[in-house]
Amino acid sequence: MQIAMINDKMMELSEVGPEYMDRGTFFGDGVYEVLRSYNGRIFAFDEHIERFANSLEAIEIPVLSGVEGTGVDIKQIRAKVQTCFDKAGIADAKIYFHITRGSGPRDHSPGKDLKPNFFLTISELKQEPKLKTEGVSVSIYPDIRWKRCDIKSLNLLANVMAKSDATKKGCWEAIFYDDNGLITEGSSSAFFAITGDKLQTSELSTHILPSITRKFVIRAARNIGLKIVEESLTAVQARTAAELFLGVTTRDIIPVVRFDGQLIANGSPGRWTKALNEEFRKFTA
Repeated sequence: MQIAMINDKMMELSEVGPEYMDRGTFFGDGVYEVLRSYNGRIFAFDEHIERFANSLEAIEIPVLSGVEGTGVDIKQIRAKVQTCFDKAGIADAKIYFHITRGSGPRDHSPGKDLKPNFFLTISELKQEPKLKTEGVSVSIYPDIRWKRCDIKSLNLLANVMAKSDATKKGCWEAIFYDDNGLITEGSSSAFFAITGDKLQTSELSTHILPSITRKFVIRAARNIGLKIVEESLTAVQARTAAELFLGVTTRDIIPVVRFDGQLIANGSPGRWTKALNEEFRKFTA
């Protein structure tokens, strides 16, 4: 007899539901997206759906490319998200969804007949105005993630470890640095520095997520006259920057006032960061 146990309940393996046999649970074999809404409208919907499709293709979960064939129907996924969002009726919402490769016996090699599983949640975003008016502290953490951080994979253990370390230090976020001492990004954010009239952030590569917020921050920066430098910086450079901030889907722009124990500027959000927040709001109106 093949046996399984869920918490304290023992049963035959054949009785276990597919939700427990999901490859997302066994291997993190899937990809996800997080979106938010402003005043009843989903922000950057097209960009998030496109990134989701790219992640699916990157891990070889088939995406339907026409009216015929098999694969995940991206138009259908978009419709599901919109339908659930409309049903929830939450003006300022966090929308999470993922697709895993499917459910089946635990085996590193996926079977041929797996059917992808879809999961979604919509919850109300807690308003935290002090994040913007007072800023946050961040700490640094070695980037021990895999080499395809451009894929929005369910494999987030390294991110969890980094965030946990930051929390223990009384910080809001952890900032990753690689083996060369260069900052890549935050555990759940994009990272930016301002020096003079230049906005600096890591260049797009397999080492960072192609952040949607990053895209709009850069657009906002150009609108207010900042020059863009897409080049990684070191922790030492970050400590001496005039301003630092994070880009987060659910919070857009968050000022950083303390970097790994070092006070940034005078410990208050800088003028450029405030201007960027004002410019960013124009995209969400």
